[in-house]
Amino acid sequence: MSQGINPLQSQKRRPDWAALLIAVALVAIAAVIFWDSGRLASVTGYSPVGPATVPYAIGFCLVGLAIWTAIEAWRGDFPERDHQEVGPVVWVVAGLAAQMLLLKVAGFSIATGLLFAFTARAFGKKKLHYSIPLGIAISFVVWFIFARLLQLSLPAGPIEQLFI
Repeated sequence: MSQGINPLQSQKRRPDWAALLIAVALVAIAAVIFWDSGRLASVTGYSPVGPATVPYAIGFCLVGLAIWTAIEAWRGDFPERDHQEVGPVVWVVAGLAAQMLLLKVAGFSIATGLLFAFTARAFGKKKLHYSIPLGIAISFVVWFIFARLLQLSLPAGPIEQLFI
């Protein structure tokens, strides 16, 4: 009986460069948190817990996660990822950008209606001429509930001005 080498066992997995990049990003975020926490006043008064305690804890946790991620990435222990579709991500990001840019100019209903429609497009609803009015209508109901019934402040645009 011949003993063959299993090709899957002989194939050594390479480091996961995307996961290593995530580890570097985690360290960078932790560094920003440490830098910003160091600027906080260290006046603790009667308690040893001050305003920088929780941010420092979060920073240390992020460094720990970065180390763990880097080790797992270097070993190649992360499972293979599925192919990612870029198009849906672009639609959602475009919707978020449109909402942020239009919120003060067009108001809550129109800006959030566009976000709704673009997100629906990302999930496969291709008829924007249907999604945009529906999203604006749903967003207007949300605006009405929050702004009129709960008395919370949301940006009002031309549609909301009709009901103020």
